[in-house]
Amino acid sequence: MKFEAPAGRNPIDRMHIVGKAVDRIDGPLKTTGTAPYACERQEVGSDAVHGDAVYGYVVGAAIAKGRIRSMTLGDAKAASGVLAIVTAENAGPLHRVERNTAPLLGGPQIAHYHQAIALVVAETFEQARAAARLIRVNYAPENGSFDLLAAKDSAKPKEITGGLGDSKVGDFDTAFAAAPVKLDATYTTPDQSHAMMEPHASIASWQGEELTLWTSHQMMDWCATDIAGTLGVAREHVHALSPYVGGGFGGKLFVRADALLAALGARAAGRPVKVTLQRALIANNTTHRPATIQRLRLGATRDGKLMAIAHQSWSGDLPHGKADGAVHQTRMLYAAPHRMTATRLAVLDLPEGNAMRAPGEATGTMALEIAMDEMAEKLGLDPVEFRIRNDTPVVPDPPGLRFSQRSLADCLRLGATRFGWAQRKGRNGQLRDGRWLIGTGVAAAYRGNQLTTSAARVRLERDGGITVETDMTDIGTGSYTIIAQTAAEMLGVPLERVKVVLGDSSFPVSAGSGGQWGGNCSTAGVFAACMKLRETIAQNLGFDARTAEFMDGKIRTPERAVEIAKASESKPLVAEDAIDFGDTSKKAQQSTFGAHFVEVGVDAATGEIRVRRMLAVCASGRILNPKTARSQVIGAMTMGVGAALMEELFVDRRRGFFVNHDLAGYEIPVHADIPHQDVIFLDEVDAMASPMKAKGVAELGICGVAAAVANAVYNATGIRVRDYPITLDKLIGRLPQLSA
Repeated sequence: MKFEAPAGRNPIDRMHIVGKAVDRIDGPLKTTGTAPYACERQEVGSDAVHGDAVYGYVVGAAIAKGRIRSMTLGDAKAASGVLAIVTAENAGPLHRVERNTAPLLGGPQIAHYHQAIALVVAETFEQARAAARLIRVNYAPENGSFDLLAAKDSAKPKEITGGLGDSKVGDFDTAFAAAPVKLDATYTTPDQSHAMMEPHASIASWQGEELTLWTSHQMMDWCATDIAGTLGVAREHVHALSPYVGGGFGGKLFVRADALLAALGARAAGRPVKVTLQRALIANNTTHRPATIQRLRLGATRDGKLMAIAHQSWSGDLPHGKADGAVHQTRMLYAAPHRMTATRLAVLDLPEGNAMRAPGEATGTMALEIAMDEMAEKLGLDPVEFRIRNDTPVVPDPPGLRFSQRSLADCLRLGATRFGWAQRKGRNGQLRDGRWLIGTGVAAAYRGNQLTTSAARVRLERDGGITVETDMTDIGTGSYTIIAQTAAEMLGVPLERVKVVLGDSSFPVSAGSGGQWGGNCSTAGVFAACMKLRETIAQNLGFDARTAEFMDGKIRTPERAVEIAKASESKPLVAEDAIDFGDTSKKAQQSTFGAHFVEVGVDAATGEIRVRRMLAVCASGRILNPKTARSQVIGAMTMGVGAALMEELFVDRRRGFFVNHDLAGYEIPVHADIPHQDVIFLDEVDAMASPMKAKGVAELGICGVAAAVANAVYNATGIRVRDYPITLDKLIGRLPQLSA
């Protein structure tokens, strides 16, 4: 189905099932522990592992850069239960595919610390782990570059996802020099880990040349394609399955070492092999959010209108790596006639930096939205009013394209009212609750709405039930539920009559889960397939699909009604289609907007920060399921608190690795850190976005949160922290004195 013009009225607009706060249909499976994740496959069933699975244990490189002189494997091979040991020497030819920055199996050259260099396969996990510890590796280490600040001056211009890394409108230098009020500040964000609940895990099984891979992955087509490319086998010989994913956040967009080594181990051992990356390997072996250095310069008139904006960002990665797109939202959020953005990438020998929830905008708003507060203070303006004063209906950079919808000002105004912003103390450090200094902060939220072709297959079973098949994944986002709601709405059947089957690379290729595009695009693909099935049903039963209505399990007109099951009495009816967005995104800028409000308390004696309450107001088109959407936003808000206050991968700048590479040392928010959270969705639809008139929301929820926390801490204490995270050492000694 071609989607080339704004959506008119269609069956989704009935909103009988879509738009309702439906419980997750996969919830009972997850709460009872019966939802099969990647390493929980049993030896029974239609998609069973072929034979008893054995275990693989990954050995990671102990240097960050250099080569392996030799590996002594004799003791490990002779250890109890060992079936095979895979290294680069015996793995056969492997190819680095474009979506992998570094080879997934190292040797003899080492690209980064904890790069996989061996897999030990044994009958039990304990035997594999014990044998792995018997491997002796002789390294020839080399000097590397591990410090972004030290490498900053050597950084080169780099494109970012979705466009050029640099942009220019007007004459920034002249306008900034002439601006009556100026801000020039630098902010830093640290390396961060995805820290998802389910580690990277896979089971691989070969039957002749056919590889079946049960894996934890967000993008099934990418997974199967890249495993085939890495192994040098035909794509049709790889079957990947990932029906349930225990968190991804971008860390499972790309094939990782667990999947490749499981395949290699299974081939070497002649048995199915389970591989789970041990938690202590994940931070350095897999991808992470890279650190940034960001310089913001704002110039404004004395009445608060921005004249000039410049945003420069530096990040680092391995050769063939990508730059963080921290400048992206600065091209979209605020009006100013003179502007420039610049992106620079330094070559570092740290593990691969790549996508993490809202890549670019999450880090970019951490800096931009503090800068906006700092400028508001210079101008003597309320931070909410300053942002609204610089709103724009037209994309500022490059100028001209209008937004399909832009409700930023509405989000800010509604949020301010609901949060009680009018009671905020404009002077810092003025509000106390006993020994706690109280402050409130605000930040705007922005995330682009990306459109990706997505396909599905829908089948009317002989009993009148509906089956939906697509390779879309559910990474905790509620894909099963909103896809079922879409099919039920389109075909007029109760929700319980829809069966959704996901995460199978043999199914039609969907958008996959990532970039905030999954919900809107995957349901639009199901919409397209359902439209085709409606036509087939109508034709079989003698109706005109354009005028007939599907409701209560029937197709009907004012004159007659027939059970749709009558159309499939002899055999099931199948329809398959994809949504093709063409150049829709070029006709108007599609974006999502929001506003975050946060109240914090800071202990006046210790500097301890406690988030007291949070509010997110989101403008994201039609909300397909308010319950699952809210869950996505509050999860993102929680991640934003982590980014603001605690999350930081500490780099050993001598040895080149992340020191705190487990959940004992890498701190993330726990229940005690997160207070009551409110989420408000504006009542809107975006006909330019898809037939669903929806957009994404899962990544919008993190954008701006960290800055809102930082601004609240400043309001409470008068201490401006520009280097995340905001830890006690950055406050202690600078706090206002407690009165007697």
